[in-house]
Amino acid sequence: MQIISVINQKGGVGKTTTVINLAAGLVHQEKKVLVIDLDPQGNATTGLGLSNLENSSETIYGVLNGTKTISDVIKKTDYKNLDIVSSNVDLSGLEIETAGDSERAFILKGKLTAYLNDSRGSYDYILIDCPPSLSLITVMALVSSHSLVVPLQTEFFALEGLTQLMKTIERIKVSLNPQLQIRGILLTMYDKRNKLSAQVEKEARDYFNDKVYQTVIPRNVRLSEAPSHGMPVLIYDKFCLGSKSYFSFTDEFINQEQKIARKV
Repeated sequence: MQIISVINQKGGVGKTTTVINLAAGLVHQEKKVLVIDLDPQGNATTGLGLSNLENSSETIYGVLNGTKTISDVIKKTDYKNLDIVSSNVDLSGLEIETAGDSERAFILKGKLTAYLNDSRGSYDYILIDCPPSLSLITVMALVSSHSLVVPLQTEFFALEGLTQLMKTIERIKVSLNPQLQIRGILLTMYDKRNKLSAQVEKEARDYFNDKVYQTVIPRNVRLSEAPSHGMPVLIYDKFCLGSKSYFSFTDEFINQEQKIARKV
């Protein structure tokens, strides 16, 4: 069972889109997936057809403030084997509320460990959708995760922002989570008509080598439309270019799991 955070401190790079559609792709391949929405905006919540306006105690905020356990707040989605721990705007106050807690970076890890030690915690993957910042909530996700998927938009300044994220990841590895690994970098918002997309792709592959997934996610209208209908694009329009790309990414992601297992 893998806990994987989808992370980039820049907003609008495709984190939530990747979480939702990777989750949908995995359940399509008979995997059982729990999505944890750690973004106060609650976009993964609404993108999977749930409301982000509900009672905050029934969300991840209720877990992190100590009033609920993870098993208390897991909700079913409309899709078999795909569950979610939802989020809403109240989560944004957590950093101030836990200011006096010296162990606050480990709160989520403790809650997840307790849940996974319970026999009910039977998922193949837990996917965490991180907020677009290097805040306490993001640090909690990094401390709790086995590995990371980093969406990287093929646009100007993308690699510059990634350098800052890499420094944060290294600091977390040294002091809080030595096992943390970057599983892969996923190129998003790729426009083959744009020379810049190809240039960013080349620079990313030259620098990160095989850490960059072969699949690239294109700019695609149906991909943008799907969240407003509360569903993954893989279900909204499974034949569009965006869906084909995420199906391909899911295959690559699972094959990567098999390679990791063989190395172990």
